[in-house]
Amino acid sequence: MGILAPIEWVVAWIIVGAHRFFTMIGFGDGPGIAWILAIVLLTIVVRAAMIPLFVKQIRAQRGMQMIQPELQAIQAKYKDKKDPASREAMSRETMAMYKEHGTNPFSSCMPLLLQSPIFFALFRVLNAIGPIARGERAGIGPITQSIATDMQGSNFFGAHLSDVFTSTESTAARIVVITLIALMTISTFFTQRQLTMKNMPSAAMQGPAANTQKMMLYTMPLIFAISGVNFPVGVLIYWTVTNLWSMGQQYYTIKRMPTPGSEAEEALKLKRANKAAAKGITLEPVTANGLVEEPRGQRQQPQRKNRTKKG
Repeated sequence: MGILAPIEWVVAWIIVGAHRFFTMIGFGDGPGIAWILAIVLLTIVVRAAMIPLFVKQIRAQRGMQMIQPELQAIQAKYKDKKDPASREAMSRETMAMYKEHGTNPFSSCMPLLLQSPIFFALFRVLNAIGPIARGERAGIGPITQSIATDMQGSNFFGAHLSDVFTSTESTAARIVVITLIALMTISTFFTQRQLTMKNMPSAAMQGPAANTQKMMLYTMPLIFAISGVNFPVGVLIYWTVTNLWSMGQQYYTIKRMPTPGSEAEEALKLKRANKAAAKGITLEPVTANGLVEEPRGQRQQPQRKNRTKKG
């Protein structure tokens, strides 16, 4: 029994439970769309359970963005010092700064790290569907041979849930896989771009951390595009849905609670100012770049009250 076995068992129960829910509300039992929707519901359950972690991730990312000037100052201080003592001092000052601000670069990765075991457990469960259906191995939790046969018979636009691009001979399955990989790659790119371009202050767009963010903007989608050919269709459905969830959740968060100093915050200020103006409330007009707009028209020159005209 592997280390992922308990998670595989939980994943199997959620999928079977979700399938039972969809059959109860009118979807047909046996092979069919209910098994596809069960994976979608699994994604929603997982992401809903991770909302508190997402909130912590947003706070950690904001903390990292706000301390970028201090971090760059520490890096500049030790830029030309390569001796071990200086490296240790730089590390000590950096960690002290993280502690002072209550953030660190690993906090923003926590949701992805916690989701990874679920991802790999689902991968293993879907890979086992074929062998379970053929009686070549034991079931996983509630997934018996008969249930595995139903899952194996379910298809998504002509592709079975366990089909993998590198092993299937079905043209329809390969088209579905390529389409899902494209959706997964595009959604990953726009989710990263939304975060780096719209919700980061100008100070955070410079330095090593910003360069890492820009690199991830292009490397993460590329990694998914290359590795996606080894994923079963069910895993690709899960990852595409979770990416769409992330994009929507992040869009809502950025729109409602933008990072101070970011383009998103400036847009929110402008929107609030325009709403206030529409209600007849006088506020200082704010432009998209966050500057106060000067009143238009000819400016009246101030005059002294005791100024007299000389004859």
